[in-house]
Amino acid sequence: MKILIKQARIVDTSSPFHGQTTDIFIENGRIARIGNDLSDPADQVINHSGICVSPGWVDVFANFADPGYEYKESLETGARAAAAGGYTDVMIIPNTSPVLHNKAAVEYVVHKGAGLPVSIHPIGAITRNTEGKELAEMYDMKWSGAVAFSDGLNCVQSAGLLVKALQYVNAFDGTIIQLPDDKSVNPPGLINEGIISTQLGLPGKPAMAEELIVERDISLAGYAASKLHLTGISTKKSADYVKKGKESGVKVSCSVAPYHLFFCDEDMTTYNTHLKVNPPLRTPEDRTALRQAVLDGTIDCLASHHLPHEFDSKIIEFEYAKFGMAGLETAYAVLKTALPDISPERTVELLASNPRRIFGLEAASIVAGANARLTIFQPDQQWTFSKEHIRSKSTNTPFIGQLFTGKVTGTINGDMITLNEK
Repeated sequence: MKILIKQARIVDTSSPFHGQTTDIFIENGRIARIGNDLSDPADQVINHSGICVSPGWVDVFANFADPGYEYKESLETGARAAAAGGYTDVMIIPNTSPVLHNKAAVEYVVHKGAGLPVSIHPIGAITRNTEGKELAEMYDMKWSGAVAFSDGLNCVQSAGLLVKALQYVNAFDGTIIQLPDDKSVNPPGLINEGIISTQLGLPGKPAMAEELIVERDISLAGYAASKLHLTGISTKKSADYVKKGKESGVKVSCSVAPYHLFFCDEDMTTYNTHLKVNPPLRTPEDRTALRQAVLDGTIDCLASHHLPHEFDSKIIEFEYAKFGMAGLETAYAVLKTALPDISPERTVELLASNPRRIFGLEAASIVAGANARLTIFQPDQQWTFSKEHIRSKSTNTPFIGQLFTGKVTGTINGDMITLNEK
């Protein structure tokens, strides 16, 4: 397979071609040449106006629901959605059936995911069945292909158990991922606790439920001298805790879901179940603080928090609807629309270089001879998201009909290419 990309701005601070607008010729899954006016015969020529090319993007928290819940998503459909969203690599959470909590389960994902247009990296469970009671076989999972460890949607509630996990993964320089949620603080909460929850008559989930875990886990990571990643942070205080933790030398990093940068609890007044997420949409002030934390570097990564659901789990009374939305196809567009002034360089930090560094994934660089692991995007392209753009098996997204700025043109992962319509 020979691919020629014409007149693309290279966004890769590790490349000597960073900032240049030039041509890239790819042959048999490797970057063969970079230069102006390349005219090598190619099976596919990509020649769109205003395109940027960066190292392939990485999503650090997505649910592909396989095995066990393939009616929501499968590795194949999840990979298609991820590629359409600009991702060459996706880290998938262990909340499947059976849970990804042992060597065999991790190997299933690794083997079934081979040959897909996106490289799939399983996240192994911290505890057996993600029940938070006893540690899972993390060492075996590490050497079978697990890139990090998390109970996914189930935050580990026991401080004693979590500190043991943090100490355990030090043996192989592993990373623990937590979705911060103290489930003892008003567990029936459906949306952010505040004026809007009172007006709507819905039980609220206070910001404290998240912030208690964020503060606690940063302290535990410091005690264990271990690496912690907090995903889905949604409040100003959570971001402040992470910033202070970094300043004190704790090996903590964090990611934010795109929808926390776009929506707030004031958007919940129509009882739109597609906006029912956990942690919930917070106040406008929290949203503003998160946007600033993205720009100033406090937040390290963007995490799609892609949680696909079938029709019956979302088109139902608000109280009974499942938490989460599909988000892989829209992640970049949401980021660029919510933060129109974000630079391509900062975007690539959030989506490519920081995730690869934090989780020890293979580096990707745009230089001759390197493996082709590329994302092609148009930062200034305006477009309207529709059902026709959805490659996921599920359509539980609030963004249908939304006008976006910033569009993914396609991805190249080795000799596999995915291109979106113009």
